[in-house]
Amino acid sequence: MFSRLLLKQRSVLPGFNLALGFTLLYLSLIVLLPLSAAFIKTSGMTLQAFWDAVSSPRVLASYRLTFGASLAAALVNAVFGLLVAWVLVRQQLPGKRVIDALVDLPFALPTAVAGIALTALYAQNGWIGQWLPFKVSFTPVGVFVALVFIGLPFVVRTLQPVLEDLDRSMEEAAATLGASRAQTFVKVVLPVLLPALLTGFTLAFARALGEYGSVIFIAGNLPMVSEITPLLIITRLEQYDYHGATAIAVVMLVASFILLLLINALQAWTRRRQGATT
Repeated sequence: MFSRLLLKQRSVLPGFNLALGFTLLYLSLIVLLPLSAAFIKTSGMTLQAFWDAVSSPRVLASYRLTFGASLAAALVNAVFGLLVAWVLVRQQLPGKRVIDALVDLPFALPTAVAGIALTALYAQNGWIGQWLPFKVSFTPVGVFVALVFIGLPFVVRTLQPVLEDLDRSMEEAAATLGASRAQTFVKVVLPVLLPALLTGFTLAFARALGEYGSVIFIAGNLPMVSEITPLLIITRLEQYDYHGATAIAVVMLVASFILLLLINALQAWTRRRQGATT
């Protein structure tokens, strides 16, 4: 009775109940059913079999590489994505529209093409790799490079609208009171940008965790060295080890959900703190 009354009160637009039903149906078919299928498939395993599948040395090595490289790439993108967004919004540069369009290139470029291009560039005889004192392609460093490439647009596009709407009068007031540019940025601008920056970091991190196409070409895919977890899942499927593949997938799902939940909680705390100080 209460839920019906609540729905009626929120039905500002006509067809709200029908739209809500279609939304829940769509999310169930696209998101909930595929995710639940992995848990259902894994439920047929014994606890010992599940533990053996998800804790072998090869699987643990893929966890370390996948989560470590994804976290490092998201942190780098958070720093340089902020710099790129700041330049695109605050600076007037020749070819600015071209630079702005290039930011979206990882969105438009097929991941396999991106992986091949990065491999050609960073190979030991490539345009960039031949000048580097260390090897990039076919190493864990190559995984990191690919994840940085595909994650940068998430940070830039999340920060751009916030920077465009930022009231510059606060910066002018801080400068009038004698604050330096660095102090103005740290004390005035950064607290406003922090929720959006955390959102972009979260999106880049989540995207990197599930990346496959652009990584397999540049990684080398050596077990215990440069093998990512998504590739290991595909390998298990090719070996018809469906239980092993779904067990690893469930661990990735649970770990990703916990990490995203913690980051979202941090975002909410940041917004509350920002609202309390303004």
